[in-house]
Amino acid sequence: MKKVILKIDGMSCSACSNRVEKYLNKQEGVNASVNLVMAQALIEYDENKVSLKDLDRFVEESGYKSLGVYDEKTQEKQDNSKIQLIVFGILILILMYVSMSHMVHLPVIPFLHMINYPINYGIALLLLTLPFVIFGFDIIKSGITKLFHGSPNMDSLVSIGVLASLIYSLFNLIMIIMGNNEFVEQLYFEGSAMIIYFIKLGRFIDKKSKEKTKEAIKELVQITPQSALIKTETGEKEVTIDTVNVDDVLICKPGMKVAVDGIITKGETHLNEAFITGESIPSKKSVNDNVIAGSINIDGYIEYKAKRIGPNSTISEIVRLVVEATNTKAPIQRLADIVAGYFVPSIMIIALLTLVVYLLIGKSFNESIISFVTVLVVACPCALGLATPLAVVVSEGKSAKEGILIKSSETLENAHKVDTIVFDKTGTLTYGNLRISKIFNYSNYHNDQLLNIVSAIENKSSHPIALAFKDYYDSNIVIRDFKNIAGFGLKATIDNKEIYLGNSKLFNELNIKNDHKQDEETLLNEGNSIIYVVEDNLIIGLIGVKDIIRDNALKTVEALKHMHKEIIMLSGDNEKTAKIVASQIGIEKVIANVLPSQKEKVLKELMKNGHNVMMVGDGINDAPSLASANIGVSINEGTDIAADSADVILMQDDLLKIVSLLNISKKTISIIKQNLFWAFIYNILMIPLAMGLFKSFGISISPMFASMAMTISSLTVVLNSLRLRK
Repeated sequence: MKKVILKIDGMSCSACSNRVEKYLNKQEGVNASVNLVMAQALIEYDENKVSLKDLDRFVEESGYKSLGVYDEKTQEKQDNSKIQLIVFGILILILMYVSMSHMVHLPVIPFLHMINYPINYGIALLLLTLPFVIFGFDIIKSGITKLFHGSPNMDSLVSIGVLASLIYSLFNLIMIIMGNNEFVEQLYFEGSAMIIYFIKLGRFIDKKSKEKTKEAIKELVQITPQSALIKTETGEKEVTIDTVNVDDVLICKPGMKVAVDGIITKGETHLNEAFITGESIPSKKSVNDNVIAGSINIDGYIEYKAKRIGPNSTISEIVRLVVEATNTKAPIQRLADIVAGYFVPSIMIIALLTLVVYLLIGKSFNESIISFVTVLVVACPCALGLATPLAVVVSEGKSAKEGILIKSSETLENAHKVDTIVFDKTGTLTYGNLRISKIFNYSNYHNDQLLNIVSAIENKSSHPIALAFKDYYDSNIVIRDFKNIAGFGLKATIDNKEIYLGNSKLFNELNIKNDHKQDEETLLNEGNSIIYVVEDNLIIGLIGVKDIIRDNALKTVEALKHMHKEIIMLSGDNEKTAKIVASQIGIEKVIANVLPSQKEKVLKELMKNGHNVMMVGDGINDAPSLASANIGVSINEGTDIAADSADVILMQDDLLKIVSLLNISKKTISIIKQNLFWAFIYNILMIPLAMGLFKSFGISISPMFASMAMTISSLTVVLNSLRLRK
C-alpha cells in the first residue's frame, strides 16, 4: 500500500468532504480520509489496482477537482480575493443606499425614486445586483450541481435563497415595466447580493486560516540549514544539504545548526534541542552522542557522522506527522449540512406541488406562480444559513478581544466537548527558560549586589545556566583571573576577593564545611539547579535556578478541575522534574520522558479510548501533537510552527484563557441551538401559510409579507447571536 496526499478544489462544507471521502472509499484498493480545512485527501492505495490517474478521476467523478499531489514547497497562486471583497463591499453599500435610503430618511437620488421613477429604480437595483450574481456564480453553480447530483450542501441552501429572491424580483420588475407600479414594493434584488457577499467574506476568512496551516508545514521544512560543512582530506568544504551522504563526516562550530541527524565522532558541546525535546536547558553532547538536524550549537566544536538524511531525518518525520495528523482528523458534521440534505429538496417539492395543485384546481397562472414564489421566499433558508456561522463569527470576535485567536469555526463549535486537557510542561506550564527562583543570602550584600557579582562571573562562562543571570550583568565590575574548573564551577577575582561559583563539590575542593545543606535540599526538592557563592572561603550565598511556573497555571488547573476536566501533563523532561512541577500546580497524572512521536501516540490512545482531547503546547516538538489532538492550543510566546499547527492561539500567554475558550464555546453552542430552533419554527409556521392551506379561514400571506417574515426570521437570529458579545 502506498500513501499520497491529493489537493482537492471545490469543497465548501463538510457535506462536500464527506461525499468525496465516501466515493473514494467505495473504490477497490483505496482507503481515504478527506480534510476540508486543508482541502486535501490522505489516500492509502494499492498500486497493483489503482494508479494516481485513477485517483484523480475518482475525485472528478465525485463532483470535485483534483489539483494533483500535494507539495509543501509549491508556491500558491496570487489571490485577489481581498481586492474583490473591498470592491464589492463598496458596491453593496451603494446598492443598500439605493434600495433603503427612503426607509431611513436619507436623501433619495431623484431619478431613482421608487414611487416617481419605479422603472429606473428597479433597473438600477438589477444592474447593481448582476455583478454579485457573477461574483457568486461559483456558489450558485456548485449548489445547483450538488442538488441535481442528489447531495445538497450549504451552497445549495445559498443558491435557493439567491435564486428565489432574484427570480421573484425579476418577475416583479417585468410587471413594473408592463405598467403595474404596485409591484415596486416587492423587489428584493439586494437580498441576493447580500447573501452572496457575506458568504464570500466568510470563505475568505476561512481560506486565510487554511493558508496558515500550510505555512506551518513549510516552516518545518526550513528548520534544517540549506548547507553543511563537510570534512575532507584537504580541509573543510561547504556543500548543499542534498549532496550529503550517509557516513560523511560533518563539522559544526559554535552558533551553527546541525545539518543532518548523526553521531558525534570528535569534540563536545551544548546543543539547544528545545524544538525537539521541549527541554529548556541545552543538552551536553560528546563523542558517541546522537545529534538532531536543526539543533543549535551553543559553545563547542564537534565533528559528527551523518546517519539519517533527507526523508529519514527527525525533522522530515515531524513534517510527515503534522501533515498526516492534520489530514486524518474526522470530518465534522455540521447540523445545517445534514438538514440541507432533507430541507432543500423538500422545499422544492412543496413549491412545485403548490404550483401544480393550484393549476389543477383552476387557479390563474398568476396566482399559481405567486404562491409558488411565496413558498420559496418564505422558506428561503437565510435564517437557517445564518444560525451557525453568525453565532460563530460573533464568538470569534469576542474571543479575539479576550486574546484568544480561533482559527476555524469547527474549533469553536467543538471546544465545549473537550473532557481531557493535556499540557506540555516546558514553555507551556513553565516559561521555557531558566530564571532565578530563590536566593539564600548569607552575606552583607544586598540581593542585587550579590546577583551583580554572580552575573559578572557567569558572563564569562558559556554554560547554559549563565543565561539566568544575564539581566543582572554589570559591565562596571572588573573580573580578573577567570577560570572554568571542570566538574566544579567557576573561579574569579573581584576587588582582590577570590570568588567561587559552583555546586556542593566545591567544598571538598576548598576544604570548607557546608552548613547550608538543609537550604540546598529545599532547592533541590523544588526542582532547582543550585549555585553556591563562596567569597574568600566563606559561603555568602546559595541560588536556585529553574524553569519558573507560568502565571495563572495553578488557577487554570483549579478552574478546569472545577469544570470536571481530566488534566494530564506530558513532558520530554525526566520524571522527577516533571512530577515536581506537576505537584506544585495540582496535576496528578504525569507522563514524562516522551519524544514528539510518542506524545502523538499518547494523544491518539486517549482519543481511541473515547476522550475528546485538547493539547496545549508551544515549541516545534509539540506541532504533531497540536495537529493530532481534537483541539490544539498554542501560546503566542511559542514558536511560529506550533502556533500555525494549532487550532487556537493564546495571544497573551495567559493559560486562564483556556477556561474562557471553553465557556465561550459552551455559550456559542447554546445560541446556535436557539437560532436553529427559531429558524425551524419559522419555517414550520410559515410554509403552510405560504401554501394557502388556511385561506378558507381568511388567513393568507403574500410574497411581500413572506419576504418581511423571512427578514424578521433572519433578524431574530442576528439579534440572538449578538447576545454573545456580552
